[in-house]
Amino acid sequence: MLILPFHDKVPQIDPSAFLAQGVVVSGDVTIGADTSIWYNTVIRGDIAPTIIGRRVSVQDNSTLHQSPGLPLIIEDEVTIGHNAVLHSCVVRQGALIGMGAIVLDGAEIGEEAMVAAGALVPPGMKVPPRTLVVGSPAQIKRELSERDFAEFRRIRQSYVEKGKLYRELEKQPLQR
Repeated sequence: MLILPFHDKVPQIDPSAFLAQGVVVSGDVTIGADTSIWYNTVIRGDIAPTIIGRRVSVQDNSTLHQSPGLPLIIEDEVTIGHNAVLHSCVVRQGALIGMGAIVLDGAEIGEEAMVAAGALVPPGMKVPPRTLVVGSPAQIKRELSERDFAEFRRIRQSYVEKGKLYRELEKQPLQR
């Protein structure tokens, strides 16, 4: 992993967070407790702040960045799928961003909402809490169910546990 200052800004990473090999974090970035950042993810805080809460998982190959004056805010207990791109948006607590989804400047993903895999959330779109959006551009498909929320909790907990396990595994010598 590569942790870089940018000008006078140094990433602030909670000691309980897991950052996988190949992760790059630079500049004005805050990462909360029990968060996991997976392989080859890039988080650049070189234009505006990026704030990532507690118990967040940012899965492999994701890209997080901003535009001038527009921070990227990811609240607690958010799951971000593989290859997602988040740019100067707000993702509220408990939301799930699907694999390959793109969420653009000024968009806001409501609490416990879901952005489907491959969806494009255009600039400024407000996704209501507890709804599913799909497509490109994203459109509201339906309200989410208790079954959906149970799956969100399962995924979230599995990544918290997996992050702790991988942190320990990376400390051990390779065994053949």
